[in-house]
Amino acid sequence: MATVLEKPTREDFDPLLDRPVVEPVRDKDHDLEPEPTRGPSNMRHKVAMLIAVFAPLVGVGIGIYVSWLAGFMGWLYLGLLVGGAFFTLLGITVSYHRLLSHRSYDCVAPMRLLFTALGAMAIEGSPIRWAAVHRRHHQFSDQEGDPHSPHLHEGGFWNAVKGFYYGHMGWLFTEFWSDADMKRYVPDLFRDPICRSISNSYYLFVILSIAIPMAIAGLVTMSWSGAVLGALWGGLVRVFLAHHITWSVNSVCHVFGSREFKSDDHSTNNAVCAILGVGEGWHNNHHAFPNSAKFGLRWYQFDMGWLIINTAKKLGLAWNVKEPSAELIAEKVRD
Repeated sequence: MATVLEKPTREDFDPLLDRPVVEPVRDKDHDLEPEPTRGPSNMRHKVAMLIAVFAPLVGVGIGIYVSWLAGFMGWLYLGLLVGGAFFTLLGITVSYHRLLSHRSYDCVAPMRLLFTALGAMAIEGSPIRWAAVHRRHHQFSDQEGDPHSPHLHEGGFWNAVKGFYYGHMGWLFTEFWSDADMKRYVPDLFRDPICRSISNSYYLFVILSIAIPMAIAGLVTMSWSGAVLGALWGGLVRVFLAHHITWSVNSVCHVFGSREFKSDDHSTNNAVCAILGVGEGWHNNHHAFPNSAKFGLRWYQFDMGWLIINTAKKLGLAWNVKEPSAELIAEKVRD
């Protein structure tokens, strides 16, 4: 059963974050002591994460085997795979990240509902939990207390490998995910009826994430075998792809890439992650200007998430859209 998220009381609010615009803060500016890296979480959480992480991997293995036996999967299943990954990743960047975590714009309720639901179907956690973890990441970015920094292990090649694995997916098995301290980091989201409702019914969206491509493929082919292949390619394999694209922003984009702007961490811009992650890979840009709805700040930095938000703005569906001025961008350029 999903845990129902109760609205926190006033005394549960952290005054640092209970304000109209939630800006990521650094502990050194606010006398907050960074918490030590947390240990493994309880067995129930570990089992849940093992299923969430490795079930899609098993699906990939089955998909490879089926393709080896039968050849090309077919355009229907390729469309469910690529299309499903694309739309759920848009849900992560447009809603989970830019709207909920950073409040970089406001929008009409149907848009908020659509993209938050798509984010939930990426199976990366409820919107409230995801946003809490992400705000913490910005507060302690690449310091002790960062949930998924790849830079908190001691020097040497093998420790660098361990750190990269930890930043990519190892952190999911720690209390940083199971105990995200949501009442402290996201009190505003408990007051958001759409966000709270989707968080409370998160496992319904997990089921829909697999059931929808299964139903589409079954109806198109009018066969149970088509339905099963839809659940495989549009479900498990698609989840695997979307997971590792998102996780690569935590790992790859804090190790490999360019750093055009000043930031108090190791965030980088990585064009491959940006294209695959619908704009998320312009990560140094994002850490330099965390409340900007626009991640691709140069004309050649394609940002699909920003294209959606800016189009919504022009249509009157989004407002209070934040982006840095040319002067602020120039001030932040590294020497």
